Parts: sequence; C-alpha cells; structure tokens
Amino acid sequence: LSFDPASGAVSCEAGVVLQTLDEYLAEQGHRVPLDLAAKGSCQIGGNVSTNAGGIRYLRYGSLHGSVLGLEVVLSDGTILGGSGATALRKDNTGYHLKNLFIGAEGTLGVVTGVTLLTPSRLKSTNVAYLACQDYESVVNTFRSARAGLGEILSAFEFQDSYALKVVLDNLPNSRSPLQDQYPFYALIETSGSNEDHDRQKLEAFLDQVMSSQLVLDGVLAQSETQANQIWSLREGVAESMQRSGYVYKYDLSLPLARMYQLVQDTRKRIGELGYVVGYGHLGDSNLHLNVSTKEASNEVLGLLEPFLYQQTREYGGSVSAEHGIGQAKLDYLSYSKSAAEIATMRKLKALFDPHNILNPNKVFSME
Repeated sequence: LSFDPASGAVSCEAGVVLQTLDEYLAEQGHRVPLDLAAKGSCQIGGNVSTNAGGIRYLRYGSLHGSVLGLEVVLSDGTILGGSGATALRKDNTGYHLKNLFIGAEGTLGVVTGVTLLTPSRLKSTNVAYLACQDYESVVNTFRSARAGLGEILSAFEFQDSYALKVVLDNLPNSRSPLQDQYPFYALIETSGSNEDHDRQKLEAFLDQVMSSQLVLDGVLAQSETQANQIWSLREGVAESMQRSGYVYKYDLSLPLARMYQLVQDTRKRIGELGYVVGYGHLGDSNLHLNVSTKEASNEVLGLLEPFLYQQTREYGGSVSAEHGIGQAKLDYLSYSKSAAEIATMRKLKALFDPHNILNPNKVFSME
C-alpha cells in the first residue's frame, strides 16, 4: 500500500480487501470511493473487474471515474501498467486502455494492481430513516433531497415493508427505529465538512418533506451507533433473505418511474410460491429484487426467467446494474446490448485473449 497525500491517490495490489484499504485510508484522512455490504471480504481487484457500484455511487460515481491506473496481466504474459500504474489525473495520451478492464470480469486480462483517486473522509455524517405511504412518495422525496441537500447528499436507499420485515425476522438484535409500520422506507445519508451547516440543511429538508406529507414518519440518527443500526436494516436484507430459504437474486437498472412496477409484476406472477422483496440504490436507479422460497424450485425459476429480463428490457432498463453478467446472465446480454455491440466485444476478446483462457464463457460465449 502507498498513499500520496498531495493528490489523494492510493496504490495497492489487487488482493487487498476493500475494508482493509478503507481502514488504511482512514488513517490518512481519506476513504475509498466505494462501499459495499461485502466490504469485509471482497477484494479491490475484483471490485474493479466487476465495476462494483455500492451504496455511495450517488456521491462518488463509477469506478471508471475513480481508477487512475491499473496493472494488468494479459493472456500472453504481457504486463500493462507495471508496478508504476499512473497516478496522474490527466493523461490524454492515446487510448485509455484501463477502461477496457474495468467491468470486463477478468475476460480480457487479470488485474493485479490498482491506483485509485480517493476523496477526503468528511467529518460530518448524518443518517435519516424515513417512512412513506407509496413508492411515488419515495421518488418525490429523492427529488426533494437532490434539490434541498445538493452537495452533501451521499446516499439514498429504499426498501419496501417486505424487505424490512425479513430483516427484523431473521437478524438478531435488529429493530426498527420507527414505532409504526409503513409500506416504504428511505435511508438518506449526508456527508460534509461542517456539522452545524449539514445538520441544519438536513433538518430543513426533513421539515419540508414531512409538512408536505411525502414522509409520514422518520428519525434522524443521534449517534454513530444509531446510524450503524439504521444502515444494518438496509444492508442486512441479502443476509436475511438467505436465512429465510432459497433465494433468487436479481440486480437490475430501471428508470425510477418503472422500478417498483417490476416488483409488483413479480409479486403478482409468483403469488404464494415465494416471498418477494424490493430494495436498492434509488439514487442511481438500481433495484435489487429478491425472491425466497423454502427450497429451489424449477417452477419458480421458470416464472422468473426470462420474464424479469423481458420486462426489464420493455421498461427500458439493464439486466445488470452492478453485479455484471458472469455466467448466470450469459443468455440475456442481448436484452441490453445490440448484436453489433456484442460482436465488437467478441472482437476485443479475440484480440486480447486469442486462446480464450481468461475466464472463458463469462459475459458471452465465443462459440
């Protein structure tokens, strides 16, 4: 690990665990511009190779904007970038090859080193948990948050009542900070450098959305412990679903107006055969749709696929928002990419990996 305090660039090997990297940067007053529920086990090289998104994509954007340089080993042993992967923010010399490997899922080369531009770790963080009557109110609350909170808004997450219930039922010591139950919940995080300013701005926003009845109830965390407890209600959904049975997981990108319609479509289609939850990163139009059953069921799978991908295409979305294509979505890449785009990707694969030895049969088939 090496850190340049002047530029905020950090360089490390691909095998560094995301949480370890963030803890190292915390000592330097910075943070990784990426945060995932799996941060304690995922590695930064894998994050780059899958172009991982996470809960603060709204604030810091894609890794395409944060990665300054990569060290990559090609299929013939050629090393691109070398140990001195560039830490320059501006380098407009020819093709930006690094972008080919971000999100390529290891099919073009093996990422072995990463240089990231890291933001300062801001001192003022606030977390609010809000309740809404319907999904439209959640979306309008997000619109109000963008307008009212502006530069300090760092995350906007949502979950339906089904998602909250599965957490409360399956994760020990979990409890809702709100006394009553509601159909939808939003988690808002702000990050800034002036605690008084940020708090006043957030409180003014909360007054506005509650007086307009967009938000029916809410709580503003009064301590770091309470903030972490609130985050656990959102980040604990995936683990809770796994504890409740066999889980079918879908990571989709949809226009905000259509996002929850897909959850309702799925709930209607599955009926009593499964438990359907909707949650995700509303701030960047990313829906996590999970369906749990007592055990794996071909009947349920047949109802879900290709239906969900067909609906996603019809609604103008993407079959993968942040988890990639891998092998599970191999047959559905064409739902989001044209024949010409897929043909071009195959040409790149043939050029970089002519013998098809790097993660073969992932993203698309070469046959």
